Amino acid sequence: MTGTYKFIFASRNDVNKPMSEASINMVLKRVGYDKRAIGHGFRHTMSTILHEEGFNTAWIEKQLAHVDKNAIRGTYNHAQYLEGRKEMMQWYGDYVDDCENKTKLVYK
Repeated sequence: MTGTYKFIFASRNDVNKPMSEASINMVLKRVGYDKRAIGHGFRHTMSTILHEEGFNTAWIEKQLAHVDKNAIRGTYNHAQYLEGRKEMMQWYGDYVDDCENKTKLVYK
């Protein structure tokens, strides 16, 4: 994590691509979490927490790179919601820091 690349977790083979889920799961296995967590689970957790906090569903879905299931809306709506997503992800980063520092509960 150098801040130089497009991705926080870049592929070691091509820094212009994200690290694969298999690589993330291998790291979890190496640190002893293979029976307790999977890479995709972090996406579920983030989505749940952000929805519980009342963040805009469109921002969350766009952040997770989900495609709109409504084909017509997906065709016409190309919004990126960058300002809202920046605010949301800063909030989430602060939340994770607070969890690490044990100043917030993970679950309400």
